[in-house]
Amino acid sequence: MAKLENKDQIFQQLIQILVEDFEVDADDITIDANLYTDLDLDSIDTVDLVIKLQEITGKSVNPETFKAVRTMQHVVDAVYDLVHN
Repeated sequence: MAKLENKDQIFQQLIQILVEDFEVDADDITIDANLYTDLDLDSIDTVDLVIKLQEITGKSVNPETFKAVRTMQHVVDAVYDLVHN
């Protein structure tokens, strides 16, 4: 399991997941990138991302938490809260 102790490590892990699993161009991924408009993810991709995050963290992700997620910063913050609570 990847170390996810701080937000930078979480962001780097998310970049790796998006590039490898969702074929997103790494150059498009910034902390402010919108998952839908900038990275071309759809709702099914978001569900797949949540499942991947559950596998990585070993914790259950509340789908309600991710309904409001729009940017990479939101995802990083949500994963950070999940890991540290």
